[in-house]
Amino acid sequence: MRLKKYYEINYVLMLVAAVSGCASLSPERAAQAVRLLEATEVSACARAGSTLVSVQDRLAALQQVEGGVQSELEALARRSAVQLGGNAIVAIGKVDRGSQSFAVYRCPERRAATR
Repeated sequence: MRLKKYYEINYVLMLVAAVSGCASLSPERAAQAVRLLEATEVSACARAGSTLVSVQDRLAALQQVEGGVQSELEALARRSAVQLGGNAIVAIGKVDRGSQSFAVYRCPERRAATR
């Protein structure tokens, strides 16, 4: 009887681990689909909110390369957009000491061109 209970508990733990592993993949894939747009491109979109993201722009006494900081900030903004239900982001202002604000939008899906 105890052995059966032991296997049932292990089965449940393995099932929880498998489900949580799958759940952790989904937001990352969704974040990759979030588009970085210009303010002029969101006229047909609904604003979903805004996010302020930041990274450490200095490692020890060295400053990170500007492009590296920018790409990290965009990746964080994309993840935030998913949490807010958005599928597009627009940078608000420039990077300031490792931080940047982004507006988050829900835009209509792009249609594939028909031939």
